[in-house]
Amino acid sequence: MSDSSKPLILIVEDVESNYLYLNAVLSKINAQIEWVTNGIEAVDFAKEHPDTKLILMDLQMPEMNGYDATREIKKMYPEMPVIAQTAFAMSDDRTKAIEAGCDDYLAKPIRSKDLLEAVNKFL
Repeated sequence: MSDSSKPLILIVEDVESNYLYLNAVLSKINAQIEWVTNGIEAVDFAKEHPDTKLILMDLQMPEMNGYDATREIKKMYPEMPVIAQTAFAMSDDRTKAIEAGCDDYLAKPIRSKDLLEAVNKFL
């Protein structure tokens, strides 16, 4: 049951504690939060929910990584904002994330202020 008055945000994250943190921070804004744990689920979710306003995409995940999932989602919805998030904050990760179609990039550990600023840019 989705509440169409709230923006729909998808968190793609395979580590539950990371999801719980992101969800806690995002509870400060009036949004509907959904959670999937790998890139395949993220692509399927985007197909079923073209009204998704924002995707927070972990880059390192089992089954399908965030780079590939972002490419697939952007083929369907080029305008859907995707913010990459990764613990592996190497300098080329940011470049690879942007090349894959991510609209922004957050390095873990993510500060709540940075997360809210990034989310607010797209909502």
